[in-house]
Amino acid sequence: MALFRPTASDDSSQVATLGPLEGEVMVFQPMLIKEISIGGALVETRFPLHLNSLHDLRLELGPRSVVVKGRVVHSQTTGVEEGVEVYWTGIEFVEPSAHAAAAITEFFGSLSAGRR
Repeated sequence: MALFRPTASDDSSQVATLGPLEGEVMVFQPMLIKEISIGGALVETRFPLHLNSLHDLRLELGPRSVVVKGRVVHSQTTGVEEGVEVYWTGIEFVEPSAHAAAAITEFFGSLSAGRR
């Protein structure tokens, strides 16, 4: 296994830890957006999301795609499909950028107008 070694031009240094340190890797996983509002969404996943955890979410809003940070406000299992547990999770958008907020508002407006 190769270890990261700073290059001669890298002014950072590394030290060995005094014990194991834990971390997490963030990997984008597919989800279905069941409902959406200007402030959040209900999503369906094949994995649990922990209450109050923060996640970066990529939302496909018609022809536009935006990334927003979301906080899990509730989650429940809805059953098993094809041998895999299914979860419905409520996400609150946290301080979306102006671009993301505008895209969500526009998309939400187009969905609402289409229902009338």
